[in-house]
Amino acid sequence: MNQPTIVASEARLRVLAADATSMTTQLLVDALGRSGKFEMIESPSDSRALLAVIKKEKPAVAVISAQLEDPKSPASELVRNLRVESPETRVVLLLDYSEPTAIIAAFRAGAQGVFCRTEPFHLLAKCIQCVARGEVWASRSELQAVLEALAQPALPCSLSFGVGLLSARETDVVRCLAEGLTNREIALRLKLTEHTVKNYLSRIFDKLGVSSRVEVLLYAVRNANQQRSSAAPTARRRSQAVPISARPATQIRTKVQPIAP
Repeated sequence: MNQPTIVASEARLRVLAADATSMTTQLLVDALGRSGKFEMIESPSDSRALLAVIKKEKPAVAVISAQLEDPKSPASELVRNLRVESPETRVVLLLDYSEPTAIIAAFRAGAQGVFCRTEPFHLLAKCIQCVARGEVWASRSELQAVLEALAQPALPCSLSFGVGLLSARETDVVRCLAEGLTNREIALRLKLTEHTVKNYLSRIFDKLGVSSRVEVLLYAVRNANQQRSSAAPTARRRSQAVPISARPATQIRTKVQPIAP
């Protein structure tokens, strides 16, 4: 006697959406819901109400506009508050324009993805799925903005995010990465062989749980705010410089998903 074949249906991702207005939120929920891949949760376009819904519903991914109808606070602060209310919820920030300052602020606040409305809409579903798997989503232009920001003189000096994870020499290598140096240029600056630089990079990737140079830099961006917060009280001491003391950064396994322009 033939046994009936049972096909297990894949559980749909619980996704919350909050766009700039209640009308555009409803349109976004309907559009994403049509794919059949997501269990959509419609949120008010108000930051305080949004946080209450997040806390109650605990969605896997929250897709939030950087321009809410009633923001109450900057988008970056909203993302930080959201991460406090529901740490397991991953955040995709919707941007009207691909502005470098907004991109950097989103990653620093703890967003796992940024999606610009100029990108094809069908890619948003892929973005949500990638972020739900623990990956980082950004377009090529957005990644370029991150790299350019890290190349500014002020940022490489603050790359102490690996305290407790990276050795002093490994941190030197990361500083060079932030300046956009190649392996050969890093070797020349640090008076090492290229083979040694490759070995350092391999150990850095392993310690931080990443797999590429760009992911190391994104890791740095996402942890820079924590380091600044730890350093702020120290900066007020006038007569002596005190080294930053911070807890070891938590390992985050990410895969960057570039989108073709």
